[in-house]
Amino acid sequence: MENLITLVNKLQRACTALGDHGEESALPTLWDSLPSIAVVGGQSSGKSSVLESIVGKDFLPRGAGIVTRRPLVLQLHRIDEGKEYAEFMHLPRKKFTDFAAVRKEISDETDRETGQSKQISSVPIHLSIFSPNVVNLTLVDLPGLTKVAIDGQSESIVQDIENMVRAYIEKPNSIILAISPANQDLATSDAIKMSREVDPKGERTFGVLTKIDLMDKGTNAVDILEGRAYKLQYPWVGVVNRSQADINKNVDMIAARRKEKEYFQNCPEYSHLASRMGCEHLGKMLSKHLETVIKSRIPSLQSLVNKTILDLETELSRLGKPIAADAGGKLYMIMEICRAFDQNFKEHLDGIRPGGDKVYGVFDNQLPAALKRLHFDKHLSMENVRKLITEADGYQPHLIAPEQGYRRLIESCIVFIRGPAEAAVDAVHSILKELVQKAMGETMELKQYPTLRVEVGNAAFESLERLREESKRATLQLVDMECGYLTVEFFRKLPQDAEKGGNPTHSIFDRYNDSYLRRVGSTVLQYVNMTCATLRNSIPKSVVYCQVREAKRSLLDFFFTELGKKESRQLAKLLDEDPAVMQRRNNIAKRLELYRSAQTEIDAVAWAK
Repeated sequence: MENLITLVNKLQRACTALGDHGEESALPTLWDSLPSIAVVGGQSSGKSSVLESIVGKDFLPRGAGIVTRRPLVLQLHRIDEGKEYAEFMHLPRKKFTDFAAVRKEISDETDRETGQSKQISSVPIHLSIFSPNVVNLTLVDLPGLTKVAIDGQSESIVQDIENMVRAYIEKPNSIILAISPANQDLATSDAIKMSREVDPKGERTFGVLTKIDLMDKGTNAVDILEGRAYKLQYPWVGVVNRSQADINKNVDMIAARRKEKEYFQNCPEYSHLASRMGCEHLGKMLSKHLETVIKSRIPSLQSLVNKTILDLETELSRLGKPIAADAGGKLYMIMEICRAFDQNFKEHLDGIRPGGDKVYGVFDNQLPAALKRLHFDKHLSMENVRKLITEADGYQPHLIAPEQGYRRLIESCIVFIRGPAEAAVDAVHSILKELVQKAMGETMELKQYPTLRVEVGNAAFESLERLREESKRATLQLVDMECGYLTVEFFRKLPQDAEKGGNPTHSIFDRYNDSYLRRVGSTVLQYVNMTCATLRNSIPKSVVYCQVREAKRSLLDFFFTELGKKESRQLAKLLDEDPAVMQRRNNIAKRLELYRSAQTEIDAVAWAK
């Protein structure tokens, strides 16, 4: 069972080293989950004397006013033999065998944190004492409750101390050691008053009655010690501390324990209670109770630690990796972030992530609809056909077929297809820009570095702009090719088809009549519709080849080329992480280390049970 208290001691020391001592924090706290015994009492209640009696050494600062101004986590370790000594966590390699020096170091360390202002601090001092005269026990000595501030202290210190003490004892894992002097009315006891506020049923409170030997003649504390005056779940313990004369004479603490034991055995009022009175009994009782509480909390501690490790790992992953120190590491880091962004972008196009289907929507809906809206039949009205054929003939009418008229009519129709072709290119460009924005938002590492995000975004948009211009040139070339060379086979079939259904030839006198012009317009419309069907299939191929395929293949190629030319200083500017994020990552990494260590320690104890 002794290793249970040792476990909590280790975890408390690790918590304090990482700044986790139960204060309000944005990070998970392990301190609040650890069972501990908080020592509460008013000034002059004999609190320090009780602690020294349990330890068997004079080691606490004494004086007027508020002496204890920081929580003192007192960890007692029983050793079988050897000289007793003390160690402070802030002085890990120094052993104190002179306990007067321990007292001085407590005062000095308090002043290092609070200065000479006599103010209080919630940052605890950790003191471990190794001795054959102690039981394994951990106590947290809190500043004494007071009603007035002394010179050099702010008026708020009374409330500040109350708030600190309450913060410790209101936690459900806190065991309250409430110390009250017997020579004062228990109803006015600061310790009992505050413990009653946070533990009204007395389920976590141990009552200690001091100065029993200083009560007025004819009075005694039997009603309190037997639980009639104020009932607690655990029995009250009475103690007799050394008198001021004994302290001045440096009376040995071990001798004082014997004297205390004799007092209860020989006093008629208390002799029937002697077996459960005194500081020695108090120490053993607290040690046993603390072990029991720790043992009962092991499963919940394991559950808490395991859950918190998962939460911290998730948060650490969200915050991303820390920035590398050297130029090579920075360059590699930037390249990895860019690759992650590029992969997200490709996944959108490939359908793994949503959005890529919009490109197909342009080809399947937008482009056909735009081509249909061209209304070539209106352009090929009788008047327009007559006008263009006549203009194409010039001063000499055509002899057999109006070839130049046909060409001009076809070209004048096909040129309208340039508009839908350009619109398809621009629509796909807008979709690719939208997918770049989405991919940037989904790349967590880019959120971490605002400057890099802007640079990558600009590089991607510039690349898409270049691809749009190339796609537009290639796509419009497809349209121009249809104007530049007509499909002769289409026209060769016309006379044969016409002969089967009628006479395609006309005299020179009726070549410009309505029937003839209507036939020319119909023939041109058929050819243009055939060309539209061809371009409807070839424009998407050109757009995909020039824009989508190239964006997948080389979106950031130019950026990577320029990146390789940058110096370490320039790379560092790209990785301009928010200092608050850096600090949070460091804090979480340290906290995660604490919890992993706690997990190992707790599991080892759980298996050993």
